[in-house]
Amino acid sequence: MSQTHGHFIEAHILQSIPFANLNRDDTNSVKTVQFGGVNRTRVSSQSWKRAMRLRLQTKLGQEALRTRRLAERIERHLSDERGWPQPLARRAGQHIVVASSVGGEAPGKDKEDDAWSSAAMVYVPDTAVTQLADLAEQHRGELETAKDSKTLKQKDALVPTDAVDAVLRSRNGIINLFGRMLTQVDDAKVDGAVQVAHAFTTHETDTEIDYFSAVDDVTSDWADTTGSAHMGNTEHSAGVLYRYVVVDTRELLRNLANDTGSARELVTGFLDAAVLSLPQAKKNSTAPHTIPALLHLAVRTDRPISYASAFEQPVRAGRDGGHTEPSIAELDAYATAVNKLLGGTGIPYSGYASLAAKDITGLGARADSFHDLIQAATDAALPAGDNQ
Repeated sequence: MSQTHGHFIEAHILQSIPFANLNRDDTNSVKTVQFGGVNRTRVSSQSWKRAMRLRLQTKLGQEALRTRRLAERIERHLSDERGWPQPLARRAGQHIVVASSVGGEAPGKDKEDDAWSSAAMVYVPDTAVTQLADLAEQHRGELETAKDSKTLKQKDALVPTDAVDAVLRSRNGIINLFGRMLTQVDDAKVDGAVQVAHAFTTHETDTEIDYFSAVDDVTSDWADTTGSAHMGNTEHSAGVLYRYVVVDTRELLRNLANDTGSARELVTGFLDAAVLSLPQAKKNSTAPHTIPALLHLAVRTDRPISYASAFEQPVRAGRDGGHTEPSIAELDAYATAVNKLLGGTGIPYSGYASLAAKDITGLGARADSFHDLIQAATDAALPAGDNQ
């Protein structure tokens, strides 16, 4: 096994977001963080990670399913795809989740339906639904003669626990990349190869209250009274976000049993998703569909290094207005200082792609496109044909 050429691939991203609320808290307010003594707009890592995962799934043609409604998903597959009677399909889904080491939960007394849920959220390839339905097919005879029960226990389930757990233990590229926490099933845990920081604005931001009203079309036509059909308000903000993402190539290769070809496919797909994904909150009323003004990729052999501290002192708008160019300048200066302090070692590759017209001196070689930059970084970290 040869040495990994790069342990970590880092993505440093600067992206201007106009009037929007990409990620709301439980009161529908803009998420914020105090940093450097001022208030910044924040987008949680969970929110952006989900956006990345959904884009990557589409790109790769692989899907992973996170749900507690596995029994219902199996039920619908059996009834819609295989023609099972709905009551029998529901019974099969119930027995499968109860048989698993995760366990099942009966519906509450106040619920009209009788759909069971898993005791914890499962995270499996979407192909697991078909595999679990196949198990139900194998035990259809026993399921047809069984009685429905809201007190079903694992020992009474008609589908073997080992067979169900084996399916819950399965994984695909998405799970190998993002990881999985499923402690109830032995050997189902997968250490994620991706690290995503909360994004925050490089400068101080204010939250704005948007008051809105909805016109009643009949009232408008008749003009017989005043007022609107609905009134409300929402919070929004705007600014230049610093985003930081890391891929641990050694962890990914470990998850993939050292399959470099699969690792390259996942890394290039993930970096594309990191660059071009966007959380979808309020998209219909704000359409904040920008692309990054700057993507800097660095391959490191030692440890990841965030450049978040470049913006601990909030960036001031440029002479002609705007925070994008000053933010790029601050990132460039900070990266230059960090690399000088570390002796410039342990970086097999460094490069950038940007909307900025002038060259940037501290971020490595300039690439013409995001695609070319991602390919160059991947080649440096995971050379084609290297068995790792």
